[in-house]
Amino acid sequence: MIFNLTGTPKMKIMAFSDTSFSQKAGEIIVQLNPDKYSLDYEVQFANTQSSGSSGQELLFDRIKPQRLNFDFLFDRTGAIPDSVAIPGLGGLPSLGGDNKDGVQPDIDSLREVTMGFDGDIHRTRYLILNWGKLLFKCCLTKMNVTYKLFRPDGTPLRATAKCYFEEYRETELRLKEENKNSPDLTHIRTVKEGDTLPLMAYKIYGDSKYYLQVAKVNEIEDFRNLEVGQQVFFPPIEK
Repeated sequence: MIFNLTGTPKMKIMAFSDTSFSQKAGEIIVQLNPDKYSLDYEVQFANTQSSGSSGQELLFDRIKPQRLNFDFLFDRTGAIPDSVAIPGLGGLPSLGGDNKDGVQPDIDSLREVTMGFDGDIHRTRYLILNWGKLLFKCCLTKMNVTYKLFRPDGTPLRATAKCYFEEYRETELRLKEENKNSPDLTHIRTVKEGDTLPLMAYKIYGDSKYYLQVAKVNEIEDFRNLEVGQQVFFPPIEK
């Protein structure tokens, strides 16, 4: 972990090449921790209004992924003390005001790790933001860089990168949390101890009468004796 001179842990941005976050492909340790961040939550509804009516019904559409916004400050004027790196773990180079390229290498490194195209997965990488208690799995969707201070030759010495991160949730985890039981969707359920086909049909459709159709679709001859661990397909039904 990297600490500045006051002993405050620095934010790390870790990049991965897989959705299980096990194949690390890069890491960025910010020069200065953000002084604030915003976290957006949003529920999306579809607005419908019948002709001649005075109001409208809000129909649930989806819960949108969380969005996290940060402003990162990069400074190579020498005004900000260099980070102190624990040996073997790396950190920002001690460039200070003598860096002939200014802040551009810092910006390029951030872009390459977070937005660079990964040929192995044919997309940008999956990220984890780690700062104190914050652990946010996400992808960087947008970056806006504002250059603020320059040398006489135009070399930028200070810049702010406004970064927009969108939450990423693994498909298996998302499906477990949603636990969709809507009858107009396709479902696959694993038989557990004590499950019966009428009971499973009731949980999915709200009515156990559909168990015979489910048995037919799955070619189950003896619906009274389901095997624990057996996969059962529940097709969508018309409302």
